[in-house]
Amino acid sequence: MSTADEGKNRLLAHLAMLTFALLIAGSFAFGSLIAGEIAPAPLNAVRFLLGTAVMGVVAFGPAGNTLAVPQAPWRFIILGALLAVYFVTMFVALKITAPVATSAIFTLIPLLVAGFGLIIVGQRTGPVGLVSLIFAGMGSLWVIFRGDFGAMARFEIGPGEQIFFVGCLCYAINTPLLRRFSRGEPAMVLSFFSLAATTVWIGLYGLPEMLATNWGALPPIVWWVILYLAVFPTAVSFFLLQFASLHLPAAKVIAYGYLTPIFVIVLEGLMGHGWASLSVLMGALITVLGLLVLGLSHEHPKSGSARPKKRLPS
Repeated sequence: MSTADEGKNRLLAHLAMLTFALLIAGSFAFGSLIAGEIAPAPLNAVRFLLGTAVMGVVAFGPAGNTLAVPQAPWRFIILGALLAVYFVTMFVALKITAPVATSAIFTLIPLLVAGFGLIIVGQRTGPVGLVSLIFAGMGSLWVIFRGDFGAMARFEIGPGEQIFFVGCLCYAINTPLLRRFSRGEPAMVLSFFSLAATTVWIGLYGLPEMLATNWGALPPIVWWVILYLAVFPTAVSFFLLQFASLHLPAAKVIAYGYLTPIFVIVLEGLMGHGWASLSVLMGALITVLGLLVLGLSHEHPKSGSARPKKRLPS
């Protein structure tokens, strides 16, 4: 691939992750509308099942790729299991701790990804990049805690936070593994098999609640939100994440998650739920500036290759 083509793909990867953060924010904004209508496990199991179907049609439709058993299918079992652990621990944590606490733990992921990126694929995040990650993370925490120093001071690490931290570790490992496990397949094919494996793992976890759910009694808004979640924050977001992970260092990819609370504030305001205070908006600006510096920072040459030099066993 020429230098010009790779530069174009890196720009598209940055735009992909901006879109990714916006779509994930939409899942929070719209998901809150049906929070009391359906349990998290059945909701996400159906969401991933429909998302897998959508991605399958796109990836293997008339103008798409040929559906076949992928090379080294164990890769997707591992990737799916890691993502499933992340979502399951999030469900469990949200039952015993506040969403703001889980959000605060989530801000550790980009730094964790930077560490695992170095270990797994040799990606080095330079001093400027690390400072930018910390800077953006501080701004994100300010947004999450609504600029309240007292709320930050009262934050305690309880069982829920510890459980979700395990999930965040799995999520952080998954991002560099996407590049480590790549065998040159199209991003849509990678997305389909990763999504399918995640669906199986989450389905196994949520099966009892799925069987106990009265699906016929759910109001129409639940199905509309499920449809949104399946198509955009699931199928489309998986593709965007896979594409970006092949063209950007893992730390840069996952750092875009810092924008999610900001996009949530914007969507909540547009939906008529009120706008954030000026203090919170200043924290959002700090996050954006930190990500801008990170995006412009120099990438180590090792981060440019989508595949490792040492071939993995089939």
